[in-house]
Amino acid sequence: MRDVAIIGVGHTKFGRASKTSLELFSEASLQAMDDAGVVGADIEALFQGAALPGFEEGQVMPAAFSAAELNLGPIPATRYEGACASASVAIRDAAMWVSSGECDMVLAGGVEKALTMGTAFATRTFAMSCHTPTEGAVGLTFPGVFAMAARQYAKGYDMPLDSLREKMAHVSIKNHRHGALNPLAQFYKKMGNLKVEDVVNSMMVADPLTLMDCCPFSDGAAALVLCPVEDAKKYTDDPVYVLGTGQGSGSALSKMEDLTKPVSRIQSAKVAFKRARLEPKDIDMLELHDCFTIAELIALECLGFFEWGKAAEATAQGETDLGGKIPTNMSGGLIGKGHPIGATGASQVYWMVKQMRGEAAKGNQIDPVPEYGMTDTLGGDFGTLCHIILGRTKR
Repeated sequence: MRDVAIIGVGHTKFGRASKTSLELFSEASLQAMDDAGVVGADIEALFQGAALPGFEEGQVMPAAFSAAELNLGPIPATRYEGACASASVAIRDAAMWVSSGECDMVLAGGVEKALTMGTAFATRTFAMSCHTPTEGAVGLTFPGVFAMAARQYAKGYDMPLDSLREKMAHVSIKNHRHGALNPLAQFYKKMGNLKVEDVVNSMMVADPLTLMDCCPFSDGAAALVLCPVEDAKKYTDDPVYVLGTGQGSGSALSKMEDLTKPVSRIQSAKVAFKRARLEPKDIDMLELHDCFTIAELIALECLGFFEWGKAAEATAQGETDLGGKIPTNMSGGLIGKGHPIGATGASQVYWMVKQMRGEAAKGNQIDPVPEYGMTDTLGGDFGTLCHIILGRTKR
């Protein structure tokens, strides 16, 4: 199996887009190809994350039409659906295709037009990623799932709920601050100076989660170009290496023992660390799935960056911000940057690559430039988890 490198990246503005999904993905893909210095004839396969295109624009099989729009020819073009982890799964498979020798150059990424559906319909379609027989039947949606997780976290660690709400607020404050500095973020130049009371006192969505504890619906796309490591230096002086990946799948919530310790996430992360031959102490930055503030805290503990029950206080103390133990979501994360679900995993990788090149948005760049980073993407209510570990040097 060959080592794999990322040689080009592209990313649209997140938020409400007037362009179609086809146009958005083409924009990100052309940026990535231009960044890599390759043309359509060089691309041998396309891997596209897209969770809900049939509901958004009445379009299924979008990857094939993206390949045609980009003049890539009759190459294999496949849509991946893992809810919010769709693009991460696409990128993971793309890396394996290159690693196996099946392809020498692939284009991978994701796209979504969630805002097209409006809030009510988008909420309904997003909830289809829950377990339909048991969770859909009682009207459970993702805010409800993570509200339950927050309450279980507070009870499990003997923490007053009001105290947890204040600590969760620091996730929103941090991620909105960095999103406000990111020109491609949905909330660029907005909400960069939130206070705890702003988050805690915003509109209640699912107790104890308020509006400012939640990520938004978003439109957008992101893409990247991968090739074997031995070819990477032909295209760039700054390749970023795919060191390890992992993927895990979960069950219905009724079969989960503890929402704060999802086995799918823990197992996927362990596989990624093992394949990268790294441990949490080696990682310099994270881009992880903060669909809700409590989700960031749960992820930090499941990945092994903080002991169980300690991430809330650590976040409140600034250990996940610039200069802290493990800078997390310096792009703004899903809360500050936006969450076009089919594109989120590719966006996480994009900003990881930008950090490793020293090209992150002003005010968000980690110093010194990170050597190793990790992405964490969650699909559904712990149904699909995917992790990607990247590095500036090979192991």
